[in-house]
Amino acid sequence: MMKIPPVKIVFSQEDRAEIFERFNDIFNTGSFTLGKYGRELEEKWAAYKGVKHAITVNSGTSSLELPLRSLKPRVEKKEVIIPTNTFIATGSAVMHARAKPVLTDIDNSFCMSPESLQDKISKKTRAVVYVHIGGYISKNINEVKKICDDHKIPLIEDAAQAHGAKLNGKYAGTFGIAGSFSLYPTKIITSGEGGVIITDNKKIADKTRVFRDQGKASFLSADFVEFGHNFRMSEFHAAIGLTHFKHMDEFIKERTEIANKFDQKLKNVSGLRPFKVEPGSVNNYYKYIVMLDEGMDRARIKKDLKEKFNVGLSGEVYEKPLHKQLAFKKFKFNENEFKNSESLCSRHICLPVYNTMTDEEINYIVDSLKAVI
Repeated sequence: MMKIPPVKIVFSQEDRAEIFERFNDIFNTGSFTLGKYGRELEEKWAAYKGVKHAITVNSGTSSLELPLRSLKPRVEKKEVIIPTNTFIATGSAVMHARAKPVLTDIDNSFCMSPESLQDKISKKTRAVVYVHIGGYISKNINEVKKICDDHKIPLIEDAAQAHGAKLNGKYAGTFGIAGSFSLYPTKIITSGEGGVIITDNKKIADKTRVFRDQGKASFLSADFVEFGHNFRMSEFHAAIGLTHFKHMDEFIKERTEIANKFDQKLKNVSGLRPFKVEPGSVNNYYKYIVMLDEGMDRARIKKDLKEKFNVGLSGEVYEKPLHKQLAFKKFKFNENEFKNSESLCSRHICLPVYNTMTDEEINYIVDSLKAVI
């Protein structure tokens, strides 16, 4: 066990008892999928975000793929624009939707550059996927939204990391035609495995429900109207997700307090600076990003923190952009177009942030980082 792990998943004894009670009910009823707990999670998620529809699925990756497959006109054999600085799932979802990914550079917010987006739009563009990085919303999403609206291109938000994040009172996932969330174990709330799609668009909601259940017209129907897949969330995962969901605001408040303490303790440390969130943006602090000065050896810093101080850093956002990933080499991207991504991706670390983190642990992380720097 590490003294300070990169991530810690928190379920209290009360939470566990609540989950096990639901599990027992699931065993008793025999309703293992697309049952009452999944519906309850969808209802609560929609109410929290203030949207008409929420659809649970088996992963965050699926929550991106299904809205893309539900668009009209279809994205197959056309182009979907995404930032190069994102997790592989964003690109994979585009590929599984049978579209071609087109990459943009990012700006200093770590998010899609509006200028780069404008340059990449073509007659083949069928959608834009904007990725919220690290748990906050950059104000540049308003520029991206305007560009999409001007070109009549649907905007989908990859909000896998942005549960509860807001910009000027508006939640992540509600700027575009649909928003996609991950409930993977590292996220601020989890269902073990799973994802959620939110939208006000009934056609997209109906279509994603069809796709997630093997393309059936309805759960009890024997008619298959699309080539879908098993993208369903099980009742067991929904039961876990319901318990964590009720702690959403509590978890964000606690993580914000931890981040504020890091801000104060790191503000005068030479060689680094905490990443500043723009005014009006409510960060859930899925990641606490620290920018390193030019020329600093990130690999050495991470290695020394782990080996000398037993501190495990959280993964970057991201260490290697998509245009550098082997799986995307076949597209032969012009790597000179992504200089900002390469610079920002190489010059940051993410400190551990988890609920139940103590002041003693915060001080130990900061002191260890100072020693290593």
